[in-house]
Amino acid sequence: MEKVWLEKSYPPGVEFEIDPDKYNSLAELFLKYTKQYASNTAFINMDVSITYQQLEQQAKEFAAYLQNDLGLVKGDKFAIMIPNVLQYPIALFGALISGLTVVNVNPLYTARELEHQLKDSGAKGILILENFAHVLQAVINKTDVKHVITTSVGDRLGMIKGALINGAIKHLKKQVPPFDLPNAVKFNDAMAKGSKSQFTPVDVVGADLAFLQYTGGTTGPSKGAMLTHRNMVANLEQSNAVTKNVYEIGKEFMVTALPLYHIYALTSNCLAFLPFGGQNLLITNPRDMPGFVKELAKYKFTVITGVNTLFNGLLNTPGFDQLDFSALKMGFGGGMSVQRPVAEHWERVTHSKLLEGYGLTECAPLVTMSPYNQEKYNGSIGLPASSTDIRLVGADGEDVALGEPGEMWVKGPQVMKGYYNRQKATDEVLRDGWLATGDIATMDENGFFRIVDRKKDMIIVSGFNVFPNEIEEVIVSHEGVLEAAAVGVSCDATGERVKVYIVRKDPNLTEQDIFDHCAEMLTNYKRPKIIEFMDELPKSNVGKVLRKDLRSQA
Repeated sequence: MEKVWLEKSYPPGVEFEIDPDKYNSLAELFLKYTKQYASNTAFINMDVSITYQQLEQQAKEFAAYLQNDLGLVKGDKFAIMIPNVLQYPIALFGALISGLTVVNVNPLYTARELEHQLKDSGAKGILILENFAHVLQAVINKTDVKHVITTSVGDRLGMIKGALINGAIKHLKKQVPPFDLPNAVKFNDAMAKGSKSQFTPVDVVGADLAFLQYTGGTTGPSKGAMLTHRNMVANLEQSNAVTKNVYEIGKEFMVTALPLYHIYALTSNCLAFLPFGGQNLLITNPRDMPGFVKELAKYKFTVITGVNTLFNGLLNTPGFDQLDFSALKMGFGGGMSVQRPVAEHWERVTHSKLLEGYGLTECAPLVTMSPYNQEKYNGSIGLPASSTDIRLVGADGEDVALGEPGEMWVKGPQVMKGYYNRQKATDEVLRDGWLATGDIATMDENGFFRIVDRKKDMIIVSGFNVFPNEIEEVIVSHEGVLEAAAVGVSCDATGERVKVYIVRKDPNLTEQDIFDHCAEMLTNYKRPKIIEFMDELPKSNVGKVLRKDLRSQA
């Protein structure tokens, strides 16, 4: 496909090509910019901040603990299962400069989901928020995890404030269920031990694995996308090629409400701000919208990333429209489609633009982004990132005509190495260097792309991918269920929600039976919100359940 976007639509100053080898690794990039911006504030959480110099020092202390006390070596897998608190960047960069491969884990995972990810990745150690340690307790003996570090929300907020917050969470709110992990070490104790030993620099290169970032699959269990340091460096350079004409060195203030364990915030917020010396405001619980707005009122922020539901939630929270938006340059929307009414409402209230992009875990994640000089929302996902090729492929395997829909194939230095220990699954999506996304898109004469249909069966709930096979497998494990099929239905609050069609085995099976069963097996956003019982499911002539018919019916 001809790159018409380069000459026709690329904004001034955005390079056509980036250098994916500008840094040997994320470790090199981190150590370079923490020194360059030593006195700048790097992260803020609950009114407590750390500078780049402090971040480097604390990351090295954590790394020294990983090396000397736990004996972890280059290439070992280390899981991080915590929300947006200061411990996250400390642990993340400590692991990366140690040459470890980071396995990001959603803290809300059920025991079943956590067990799969830990077993599949072969993680040897984990940092986990104590609120969820009971989940780890239930599965740890079935995994390779030998080292557990537990942390509390307030651990890096100072002795007095931290103790008050931790006490309130544990004793007043009772949000820390009892757990028994006999050999677990507290995060602050690990840091104290690390401060007394020496960090040994590790030679990390572009081909080394930086992350096993787990994504769902339309069939089978979730898979670990192997993202190398070169993949990540490339994607940072691609992201920064677009924003460097907007961001000012040392002056940007990013609102980070999306969880850093998600590839979107990990790249766009946590990593991409390093070369600019910018600061990130970490929002630990963005679902508390009144509290979120109260926190925003304290700062003159310049950039915010989010998903459609986050922007919509803020716009409908009292007090948001009274905030000071004078410094706000733009918002970036991804993870799910940004709806036109939300984008236009955002622009009216904040007097700033909301630019949409497109990405996926397998691409670290950025593939396309709306140009920085775009005046307002236009319904597209923007233009391909620098050094990115895109094809739109028809059913015959050939490129479609201009304006016609086709499956989006992506090639570029950000495309993953493959799925960890899953060669067959890798071969299904990687073809001669092209990643077949499964998403159907069109391109106009100026090179702007629009998604016309998501992967045919995927459900997008508040920006998170929900795959029907996983839900169906859980539901049919109930002894009262014969068959089940899950589809997404439109929802104003979350974009889509899960609806499940069930054929009973037990005629006395109720909706509540299914809700209770799923509550034990699935994290909240994956759980069905609507259940409909049927006598039989629609099927093809070979017996395959026709979800498309159910979607039409829904």
